[in-house]
Amino acid sequence: MSRRAASAVSVGMHPAAAWRRRTRLAEVTAERIWPLAIWVAMAAWTVVLCVTVRGAYESFRLGRFDLGHMVQAVWSTAHGRPLEVTHSATGEQVLRLAGHVDPFLVLLTPIWVAWPSPLSLAFAQIAVVSLGALPVYWLGRRYLASRSAPGLLALAYLAYPWLAWSALGAIHPVTFAIPFYLFAFWFLDTGRLLPFALFAALAMSTGELMGLPILALGLWYAAARSRPRPGLLIAAAGLAWTLVAVYVVVPAAAGRESMFYGFYDQVGGSPQGVARRLLVDPGTVLGALVEAHDLAYLALLAAPLAGLFPLAPGVALAGAPQLVANLLSDFRSMTDPRYHSIAAVFPFLLLATVLGIARLRGFRQAPTAALVLLLCVATAVLLGPWARTIGKVPLGVERDRTPERVAALRQAIELVPDGVPVTASNSAGAHLSARRYVYVVPVLGRAEWAVVDLREPWAVRADSPILTKRPRAIRAVVSRLERDPRWRKVFERERVVVFRKSAP
Repeated sequence: MSRRAASAVSVGMHPAAAWRRRTRLAEVTAERIWPLAIWVAMAAWTVVLCVTVRGAYESFRLGRFDLGHMVQAVWSTAHGRPLEVTHSATGEQVLRLAGHVDPFLVLLTPIWVAWPSPLSLAFAQIAVVSLGALPVYWLGRRYLASRSAPGLLALAYLAYPWLAWSALGAIHPVTFAIPFYLFAFWFLDTGRLLPFALFAALAMSTGELMGLPILALGLWYAAARSRPRPGLLIAAAGLAWTLVAVYVVVPAAAGRESMFYGFYDQVGGSPQGVARRLLVDPGTVLGALVEAHDLAYLALLAAPLAGLFPLAPGVALAGAPQLVANLLSDFRSMTDPRYHSIAAVFPFLLLATVLGIARLRGFRQAPTAALVLLLCVATAVLLGPWARTIGKVPLGVERDRTPERVAALRQAIELVPDGVPVTASNSAGAHLSARRYVYVVPVLGRAEWAVVDLREPWAVRADSPILTKRPRAIRAVVSRLERDPRWRKVFERERVVVFRKSAP
């Protein structure tokens, strides 16, 4: 008699009944343990990243670009001027919609009212992004035969290194779209169109191009689920959002076409320009997709997921519009996976990975999911936010400052009264953006105070939406203020200077 049978006989239970009981107990345990493990992992991930982003903020490694821009838009909304910001390059008061169509920022206003701090927005982004592990787990349970594979893939979502980088980039509305797309797909896949519509609308509200993945999901739903009417309606809604945002909202708010068309000068400079260039000079456009940095970008996106997403191509292609936009861009940060440009790509690669693993035989699913988790963890260890080997920081911000310099910046900022117009170096700008008028040096505008870090070379140009290194411009504006009798230097330490404008 076997040991299992003997044990069963000793307690008066048939061996088959004992086996079924132990199997059921294992199933119940798995059903309870994995959700608990995922919630614990989400909480731990959130806490670690919140501590990290707080340290970055307090050490001036988050700047006016881009945290300060979002802070000002939300602050203005809370004070009755929805999405008003100071244009960094021109110093004009404009709507945020003149650059990016992301009205989602309005929904962050209650958070600011409850806790008026830039950290409240940064913490909200991290917490919301962590929730994306839930639809990944639910989708895995729906399609995978293995009880452990769904949990492993949910943990892989949190371990994916580029997700942590994006969540720490305080803040970008499109980063919120990562979990919104995952929830949207879950509800679409299960046929619950009303909650799908809610999350699809939230995702689209984070950016002008965020309707294109919804367009692709609508086409997928029409074909894969044989629901042509709702699928085509979804696709039409996604396309309409992007067309209206790009060709109506931005020109109306900015008075001209999008300033970001300049990122595509080499391939036509606009969507229609790219289309024309593709017809007359396809080699240039296709060549822009396969440059060395583009191929490296694709490899870095794919490697943590073991390159499995082609097993479910229909879902993976929903991320293709943003991926193509990234690859065609002249702006190298768009093909750096550490930036938020992965937001409309990564969710669909992960969803396709889950569905691709579902096509494997049952006994292979758990080991494959474990491999994906292992690759995500290994990549995070080597290239994650805490790896000193690459050390990415937001554009226009240095990675490290001495404690003395940080203390000087804090003292300088404390001198500036709340609400007064100010111009500041990028690194100080995130701490000074909760006001109506805030400029980036060398722009003075209506500024009554100026906080300048002479060791920081980054400045704005009137013809560019991004920061560039212009140390001469920084020194020139300081010299100008020193010579101007209307301005008085009130602080200088560690080459951080503060000027105050005299009353007229």
